[in-house]
Amino acid sequence: MFNRKKGLGKKGLIVLAAATAIAVTGAGCSSSGGSGSKKENWISIEDRYTPDPNTPAWKLDKKEEPTELTWYVNADWWNTDFGNDVVTKKIKEDLNINIKFITGDDTKLNTFFAGGDMPDLITTFDSNSPVVQKAATWALPLNDLAEKYDPYFNKVAAQDTMNWFKLKDGKTYGYPDYSNTQADYDSGNIPAKTAFIIRKDVYEALGKPAMGTPEQFQSALKEIKERFPVLIPFGFNAIGEGTGSLGDTLQDFIGVPLEDENGGFYNRNLDEDYLTWVKTLNAAYRDGSISDDSFADDGTAFEEKVKAGKYATMLLDGTPQQGGNLQMFKTANPGKEYIAIDGPQSTVGNKPTLNQSGITGWMISFVTKSAKDPAKAIQIFTYLLSEEGQMLMNYGIEGETYQKNADGTVSLVPAVKELQLTNADKFKKEYRLGEFIFFGHDRHKALSADAFPEAIKQMQEWGKGKLKPHFVLENINPDQGTPEARALSAINTKWNTTLVSMIRAKDDAAFESVLNEYKSFLDANSWDQITEIRTEKMKANREKLGLK
Repeated sequence: MFNRKKGLGKKGLIVLAAATAIAVTGAGCSSSGGSGSKKENWISIEDRYTPDPNTPAWKLDKKEEPTELTWYVNADWWNTDFGNDVVTKKIKEDLNINIKFITGDDTKLNTFFAGGDMPDLITTFDSNSPVVQKAATWALPLNDLAEKYDPYFNKVAAQDTMNWFKLKDGKTYGYPDYSNTQADYDSGNIPAKTAFIIRKDVYEALGKPAMGTPEQFQSALKEIKERFPVLIPFGFNAIGEGTGSLGDTLQDFIGVPLEDENGGFYNRNLDEDYLTWVKTLNAAYRDGSISDDSFADDGTAFEEKVKAGKYATMLLDGTPQQGGNLQMFKTANPGKEYIAIDGPQSTVGNKPTLNQSGITGWMISFVTKSAKDPAKAIQIFTYLLSEEGQMLMNYGIEGETYQKNADGTVSLVPAVKELQLTNADKFKKEYRLGEFIFFGHDRHKALSADAFPEAIKQMQEWGKGKLKPHFVLENINPDQGTPEARALSAINTKWNTTLVSMIRAKDDAAFESVLNEYKSFLDANSWDQITEIRTEKMKANREKLGLK
């Protein structure tokens, strides 16, 4: 099934160029109420159907000839095929549509706003980009589309998500996939994606040691180094230009607060509990329990080591993304598979606050003002957001690709499951399950044991009850193109080198020196202004979601 994070370099893929800001700003607002220079194409459906709030419009629409729509996806990797696999063939039949997908990068996206022919639908990936923030100038409001053509949309769209994406004119133009609301978190159907894991054979050979305190952690790693010299005692996600799993992920794991006591922005990087654990990692590094290679490894090198079981322990973020590698190691090495244990814990008694996909989601889709048939376009949104569409995208067609079990769960039929396991390319081409992910959602994964590999199920079980929404921290950075945004970019780069240097410091004095240099860098780079902006945006987030 489609792996929405692996190999796509989310930040690199979605950060929109400054030229986009110019192009979209140039579109301007030529009339009041936020309707832009693009002419709105509201069509009459009088001879086709009468909208009904209790029935999806695609079931009512009597239009005979297929509707041809162009859909631009701002990613070169998107599969542009339509109508040949089980999932898109069914969409084509049910909605009576043909979709021509166009893909590209930011340069291609810019051409649309610079006067090129606009597609009917656009999907982009950065909710903070000028394209998304100025959607009122080029897209149709989903609220108006629903009212005019398909009121059933309001039954399948999450109100919190609609509120989250509302622009200043009070209307919502884009809708995301993988948008988790508070209700989704409360349901228990959103699995944790972070775990501290250890090889089972190592864990048992050491007598199942506790690793919760800095002293226990350091001691266990020392013993691993002595008794399993061919293994790397402790590993973590590739750091690259970020922090791997040693920044926000470790902070969440030990429950560093998300905000200060007044509900303002809190610099979690300087939290004393967190810095105690960074000092512990430094001690482990000086013991030889952390490899220098781990700081240089890219994602591919890290994955190869996971697949080969080279790490005795790992703080792993993105267990589903590593599920295939963990499964390969488990299958080839029975009894040595990785298992989740409690691992590092807060030194001040905080509970874990693990993060998952937030309310912002990932891909954001819009109906443009140039849409030839906006009625059919909103029908697509409604269809894919509905239970029917979600089941189709994840599992295909009942009786053909999956079956319902007596306990309410679903299973892929044996032939399809076999193909998934033995011929991934053919499976992808013929079925495309879990890949056509517009408006996709993790909650439907909970319906099937086939949704995740066996190797990560115990890790997900361990994570139950440890998730905490980070809604208040979403989209709080300074707006792109501002001096504060440029300062923050420099600060993030500095934090990357600071964290690595602290962990690799030769002694306590060197550790403190690097930390103090980072603090001085903050003072010299508009940190107070950045904190103020973030605090204001956190306040706005609370208001959007009705949080206290």
